[in-house]
Amino acid sequence: MVDNYECVQVLFEWRTLEDKPVKQFRVLVVDDDQRIVKFLKLRLKASGYDVLTANNGTEALELVPAQQPDMLVLDVVMPGMDGFETIKQVRAMSSVPVIFLSAREADNDKVKGLELGADDYLAKPFSPDELVARIESVRRRLAPRTEPAVDLISLGNMSVNLKKHVVIVDGREIPLTRIEWLLMSELARNAGKLMLYEDLLMRIWGSEYRDDVQILRTWISRLRKKVEKDPANPEIIRTIPKTGYMISSA
Repeated sequence: MVDNYECVQVLFEWRTLEDKPVKQFRVLVVDDDQRIVKFLKLRLKASGYDVLTANNGTEALELVPAQQPDMLVLDVVMPGMDGFETIKQVRAMSSVPVIFLSAREADNDKVKGLELGADDYLAKPFSPDELVARIESVRRRLAPRTEPAVDLISLGNMSVNLKKHVVIVDGREIPLTRIEWLLMSELARNAGKLMLYEDLLMRIWGSEYRDDVQILRTWISRLRKKVEKDPANPEIIRTIPKTGYMISSA
């Protein structure tokens, strides 16, 4: 027979586990404009996120290792350390997803942000609902996928291990970012098939990105620099003009 002490102890432990709160998805908002920071904090909290804030890049670099946010919403134009320099230093210690915010809509700024490792780029002014949609799109990309039916795909001098998330080219392991891996694995799974621009965009970024061919071209260019002998004359990832990309199955 279990004594009263053991019953109380089991009941206490069960209630403790039951009452333990589920960890909320934590977003760090970094912007020097206090009005934007306060507005986004209220809006994101109302959407169910745990929200941290920083007024500049220096504060953000202190909070990333200390608070381990699940995502950064990072302004590009800030005094002192701008968003581009901030993400460079963040990437030296963390692969946390980053969405850039900027009043500058120039394509070269967007490309630069993506090349530095940002997951998305949203121009100001923007709808808070659009920001939430972008955050959720990135979260979907982070969600674990079902185990692949085939673990290893061999494609000439390149092998793609879908289970270990490893790409080997000419016997050398190629380090890939999260987005680069998602692109490579999607192309490898469909080797020998033409992948249309809109199909890749929807599979990697979501339906709201189906027409954003520029973001796809930027990431394919990054990927080619890592896996191709001559990125200007690619042999692995082929471009089908005005249509899409494919990897040969042979």
